[in-house]
Amino acid sequence: MSIALFWFRRDLRLDDNAGFYRALKEEKNVQPLFIFDTDILDKLEDKKDPRVDFIHQTILKLQEELTGLGSSFLVKTGKPVDVFKQLAEEYTIKQVYTNHDYEPAAIERDAAVEQFLQSRNITFHSFKDQCIFEKNEVLKDDGSPYTIFTPYSKKWKKKLQAFHYTSYPCKKYYGNLNAGKPLPVPSLKQLGFEATSIKTELPKADKNLIKQYKETRDFPALQGTSRLSMHLRFGTISIRKLLAWSLPLNETYVNELIWRDFYMMILFHFPQVEHSCFKRDYEHIKWRNNEKEFEAWSKGQTGYPIVDAGMRELNATGFMHNRVRMIVASFLTKHLLIDYRWGEAYFAQKLNDFDLSANSGGWQWAAGCGCDAAPYFRVFNPYEQTKKFDPEFKYIRKWVPEYEDFGYPQPIVEHKFARERALKVYKEGLEYARGK
Repeated sequence: MSIALFWFRRDLRLDDNAGFYRALKEEKNVQPLFIFDTDILDKLEDKKDPRVDFIHQTILKLQEELTGLGSSFLVKTGKPVDVFKQLAEEYTIKQVYTNHDYEPAAIERDAAVEQFLQSRNITFHSFKDQCIFEKNEVLKDDGSPYTIFTPYSKKWKKKLQAFHYTSYPCKKYYGNLNAGKPLPVPSLKQLGFEATSIKTELPKADKNLIKQYKETRDFPALQGTSRLSMHLRFGTISIRKLLAWSLPLNETYVNELIWRDFYMMILFHFPQVEHSCFKRDYEHIKWRNNEKEFEAWSKGQTGYPIVDAGMRELNATGFMHNRVRMIVASFLTKHLLIDYRWGEAYFAQKLNDFDLSANSGGWQWAAGCGCDAAPYFRVFNPYEQTKKFDPEFKYIRKWVPEYEDFGYPQPIVEHKFARERALKVYKEGLEYARGK
């Protein structure tokens, strides 16, 4: 019996899944597949990684759903090309369906898989699912990609039609799933990982929270953000459903979803941003890269309570409030003159919602070297940020209870001095680059 495979990746849900819908609608005997990619897992040093646990728990939930439908998940571990070579020996595969991924390593992986499948006369189909607009769908009038968010967002909104966020009714075609007994899912231990305290439940849909989002989103002591970033990252929620729900409620929240599309588009068109400054001149900045200061920053021991609170929240929970992400990133790059890539790598290791495009975009924004960055002479003042966004020290008290004690460290660097030093070093680096 021939089958069609649907390969789940960043889209861990059965309903309103673009590629899964196409597979179910167009094929019979659709076999859901998930691959624990050892190219990714082997790079993770912490074997208590909440992201792996989150994926694993979600796979077990989906296995229950599929079992209830008389089908099963096929879960494999290994390098994707090797897994497909093995599957091609075990099954008669007619087609493979999946959804697009825009990261450079993922594009390379998919090209290698497609090449192998073509050699076996198996067709590979891929679809847009994790964003509303992708690749070349929102371009300037001259056909080039936008590099500034505001004009991009205006064109994005102008182009938006109801069909862009209409759900795919996968349920209609569940009858085309491949029937079979539940197949084994490897345990976390078999994958070489340990359980964590991560929860996979979606936060309750709170209309009031979204309605007040503009007023509350910048205050880390409040529950003023949707906390859906991890679910969007792994596709346990559909971007279309979220947009359809939030569109009539709050434009500021919708703008955050547009930022997501924007950074994915930037990474697709300018893959060099994974490792390099978007603005090449900034490669000439002479970073200090003091390892002791970096360690103090990463442990939340800088003597700046708002910075330390953010880093401790990240280390303890795998989450950091978005306003605080900007503050700690500005502090590392401007106050300490440490290369933004050090901070970017630390976030990549610690953030549960880590997404390459948004992480790169956010860090380059803070460092001044990104496509739509804060100008280099904008240096966040941690004291002013505290006054504005944590005036009663509620957030700081939660994460840095000893901030008023004698034992709390003195500021690692004086703000006025650090600001002037940053302006001088940035100016010199840019003048050198432009004079070359």
